[in-house]
Amino acid sequence: MAFGYDLGGGMGSKRMGAALAAAIALAAALPACQRADDGKATAVPAENRAQTTPVIPLPAQIQAREGEFVLDAGTRLQAAGGNAEAARIAGDFAARLQRLRGFAPPVDASGTAQGEAKTTVVFAIDPQAALTSDEAYTLEVGPEGARIQARAPAGLFYGAVTLWQLATADGARGPARIAAQRIEDAPRFAWRGLMLDSARHFQSVDQVKALIDQMALHKLNTFHWHLTDDQGWRIEIKKYPRLTEVGSCRIPAGASGRDPATGEPKPYCGYYTQDQIRDVVRYAAQRYVTVVPEIEMPGHAQAAIAAYPEFGVSDVLKAPPPVSPDWGVHTYLFNTEDATFVFLQDVLAEVTALFPSRYIHIGGDEAAKDQWQASPSTQARKTALGLKDEMAMQSWFVGRIEQYLGTHNRRLVGWDEILEGGLPARATVMSWRGTKGAVEAARAGHDVVLAPAPDLYFDHVQSDNDDEPPGRLAAVTLKSVYEFEVVPAELTPDQAKHVLGAQANLWNEHRRSFEAVERAAFPRAAALAEAVWSPKGARDWNGFLRRLVPQMARYQAQGYNASDSAFAVRFAVERDGQGHPMVAMSNQVGFGEIRYVEGKGTLSAQSAAYASPLPLRPPTVFQAATYVDGKPLSAPRRYAPADLAALTMRTANRLRQCKGGLNLRMEDDAPADGLGGRSPRAGLLADVFDPCWIYEGAAMDRVGAIEVRVGQVPFNFQLWHDTPKVVTRPANGPDGALEVRAGSCEGTPIAVLPLGSARLNPGLTTLRAKLPPLQGSQDLCLVFASGNHDPLWAVERVTLLPR
Repeated sequence: MAFGYDLGGGMGSKRMGAALAAAIALAAALPACQRADDGKATAVPAENRAQTTPVIPLPAQIQAREGEFVLDAGTRLQAAGGNAEAARIAGDFAARLQRLRGFAPPVDASGTAQGEAKTTVVFAIDPQAALTSDEAYTLEVGPEGARIQARAPAGLFYGAVTLWQLATADGARGPARIAAQRIEDAPRFAWRGLMLDSARHFQSVDQVKALIDQMALHKLNTFHWHLTDDQGWRIEIKKYPRLTEVGSCRIPAGASGRDPATGEPKPYCGYYTQDQIRDVVRYAAQRYVTVVPEIEMPGHAQAAIAAYPEFGVSDVLKAPPPVSPDWGVHTYLFNTEDATFVFLQDVLAEVTALFPSRYIHIGGDEAAKDQWQASPSTQARKTALGLKDEMAMQSWFVGRIEQYLGTHNRRLVGWDEILEGGLPARATVMSWRGTKGAVEAARAGHDVVLAPAPDLYFDHVQSDNDDEPPGRLAAVTLKSVYEFEVVPAELTPDQAKHVLGAQANLWNEHRRSFEAVERAAFPRAAALAEAVWSPKGARDWNGFLRRLVPQMARYQAQGYNASDSAFAVRFAVERDGQGHPMVAMSNQVGFGEIRYVEGKGTLSAQSAAYASPLPLRPPTVFQAATYVDGKPLSAPRRYAPADLAALTMRTANRLRQCKGGLNLRMEDDAPADGLGGRSPRAGLLADVFDPCWIYEGAAMDRVGAIEVRVGQVPFNFQLWHDTPKVVTRPANGPDGALEVRAGSCEGTPIAVLPLGSARLNPGLTTLRAKLPPLQGSQDLCLVFASGNHDPLWAVERVTLLPR
């Protein structure tokens, strides 16, 4: 499931985005919420709502009031009735204000203070409050202060988050001015989640906490923690120490698996001690985030079997496997003997002691049955149990685990493969192979969580920008996440009641750094937050973009590396009517104002505003960024063609993949300046099944040569039944070569670029070759005739040189 080898199945750049256009549904949207009866209350005009209430996710109901509230260091934060949890939430609010505005109002934990303070923010927990859930709240803001009320601490926390967003919307320091208003708010769904894969690449405890903190500030409440897989076992189990002694380390494929100084194997290791787990769970609970652990079974078990081979399919295994350095679908399964269930139950006993969550995730996906089918003992077990096939055996396996979890008052949740062969009545299905599994499960009466690929798979890249971090293609954009509808249209209203909510999945095969994790998660998780919290009819894309402007500033102020891919300026070379080169600028969402400088100068909000393509006269340098309200919404991007030949340069992002196979943007561990170097390796984009690129519409009249920068990555992909789809071309020459063809990928190459020098270089290598005279516009096809699929060769960029 993690890798998912299922191959089947605007606005102008000169204008600001419009504010929220649709009126918010009031009492009809949340019947249990009360209208304000203040005669001065008015609906917030659509064109002003994004400025009045710049909050993500969008609250369910907003009503404007007259005046404004000035929140400053003299404001009292009062815990009503001296409630300890209310006081703690008030203290958290004060600390967040300190970090972003530079002051922390005093907290009155007694609940009885009077006088002195001109303004007061009351934090009130009233179990009898007429609200729809423990996560609902009301927020009243007036000239004399504010009052947040909820019936439980979670709702109070979310109300405090909303007030914090209102207080930090201008990005300034010092006192905050907040428009008077009344907000009545509650979530649309109970499960609002984000999954982090710590098995493939490990994150520190502080990094995990940073992600959880951002989740809480977006009112996401379920942290699904993927802790075990073929590539690593990341949780300490005291009864089975080899799970971490052996299972937490692997020798990575490629250059990162070798010490650059000695050439010796260099293990990649990491796991969380039980004390660290408790610390993370406690930290999350203080932010009203539930941590749901995932312990994979019966598949994705190679790391566990490497540690304890006796729990694998022993009569098939010839030797204990290593912890896998490969990505994809592996064939190692737990066996079905009673001793293995004792082991799994022992593991789950320690897991349930660490995680108080109602749900325990057991994976259940991509359990390739080859070893079970080849095992005489497993086949005998299947016959003795009267099971029809291996699918039924997995169902029996899941049922046995579900019964055990039931004795601990826990509920089993698994990926949608657990539907195959039948499912225990209390099991919950997480649908990842599209929404089909969710529909099937809900119709059968099972609770479901939507986490479909590719819609909510944050391992996908979010743009085709050249500086986009590695990930899977095609792009899952900010807008596509925002437009995701949680409830499948096929479900009836009664069936839809089984939809608990949705989550995004952040798999990390290709994201080694936490910065890449942060960029993959946000702001797309902000878009998801609105999909799972706000009323369906109230969401509006342009209003979201407008409210995202201060949110992007909050990320920066908190030191959080949110992606600006949606707003990053892209440069494209066009030709005018006389054939002269022009540079066009745009961003993905068509939002904001692009400002630029050419040549020397400092880019700022006062720089020239881009309106139409500009003449290109290399050598030159363009810098550009997207601005809103005079503030940058993206980091500057640079385009600096040195000569006319540079205008023909296209990175792999600008080349077309020949087939729609498994297209990945990858990054090997060898830096661009070689082993031992410091610069990061450039992204390499290739179809794992058939590496083949098309340079479309090449103007060949004046072209005399081609320059191609290439790289290599280890072919560390387990493709299971899809392995025969991998295309290997016979070697052209002793070291193989890159072949270039014109018009199609068939026929005789027009250029052959030997790979000898590239084979000696773990970084990037530039290859050159002359081209025969060609006329007009031609598509150029580039393929590697290397004689093997390992390493996986990839094109990083192509430049056409003049005659």
